[in-house]
Amino acid sequence: MDIAIIGGGASGLAAALAARESLDNAVTVFERQARVGRKLLVTGNGRCNLTNRNAAPDDYHGQDPAFPGPALFRFGPEDTIAWFASLGLVTRTEPSGRVYPLSDTASSVVDALRLALEARGGQVICGLPVARAEKRGGRFLLHGPLGERFEADRLIVACGGAAGARVGGVRSGYDLLRAFGHTVTDLRPALVQLKCDNTWTRSLKGVRTQAEVTLERDGAILAASSGEVQFTDYGLTGPAIYDISRAASTAEGPATVCLRLLPELHKVDIINYMIAKRDNFPDYKAENLLSGALHNSIARVVLRRAQIPLDARLWALSDAALEQTAAVLERYELPLAGTLGFEEAQVTAGGARTGEFDPETMASRLVPGLYACGEVLDVDGDCGGFNLQWAWSSGRMAGLAAGGMLP
Repeated sequence: MDIAIIGGGASGLAAALAARESLDNAVTVFERQARVGRKLLVTGNGRCNLTNRNAAPDDYHGQDPAFPGPALFRFGPEDTIAWFASLGLVTRTEPSGRVYPLSDTASSVVDALRLALEARGGQVICGLPVARAEKRGGRFLLHGPLGERFEADRLIVACGGAAGARVGGVRSGYDLLRAFGHTVTDLRPALVQLKCDNTWTRSLKGVRTQAEVTLERDGAILAASSGEVQFTDYGLTGPAIYDISRAASTAEGPATVCLRLLPELHKVDIINYMIAKRDNFPDYKAENLLSGALHNSIARVVLRRAQIPLDARLWALSDAALEQTAAVLERYELPLAGTLGFEEAQVTAGGARTGEFDPETMASRLVPGLYACGEVLDVDGDCGGFNLQWAWSSGRMAGLAAGGMLP
């Protein structure tokens, strides 16, 4: 069986290795860039958060949230860890469930995949974007930009999504699938930074804090998360922000990001803390009111928002002023102005409509012999290794099915 795979990223390499588990299959990976796995090299800030031991269908989104279930069941996080171990990659797990290569270097993951495929006889053709694909006489014809032509019995589209355009994100996979009659949903950036009214953030550029975060519209909570938040000159970033960014990207109408800046403390505890500070150190300036509880730069901005002069003495602060300060700490509101674009996004929300594919095999329901896997499908996961787990799970199912090893 001749199997062509368009895309040498995570899902494409997983599919290629799976298909080569039967030596009867000849596998060729077509990668438009100069080397495979380029986007993998920048995941997890170059460390490659390759899975999450807690990954489950509830961590994924799309028009059919149940679609990832079968692939995750057949090849889940523990299977992924064992699979990489069989390729010679040693991993470690953080308390959050995130799994990284022991080397803490993404190149170790790419090398494990690349060398294993080479050892198993898979062919990789880099620097060749597939401009067009069609099915003729029961076989697939792939056309390169300079008239190159290749044939295959099975075709797996694993081109990835539009996110991360600087390191290889493309829309070509969607175009290829549309040409075969498939539908593509609206595409939005996800796991991406948020743009907010920067009146209260530009002076905090680079400052990090722990916070509870909600995205709200008309009193309703659209998304919620907690963890590290980093202020930027345009708005907000950080893991907790990535977790709500999908909802921010798809939200219609005005929305507000709300930060609870001292999530470990209840409002009454915050007020009692400030009262004790005022009573014990009445001659301190107001700018030192929160110095033992919050980053000094954030504290100064909070006090300004509470309309408290920074040079006022603590003895002069009324209970009402402390109450107002606590209210700002409980709800630090930033009007949402949108998200950054696909260039900065880690993943694409939306993609090829999953109802047109078999969730057990990733096979097209429209074109026999055609498969798709990874980010090109309308499946995206939360921050923390979930999207790479989907790439491994869906890629492996597509490779096994295309190679005749699944029913």
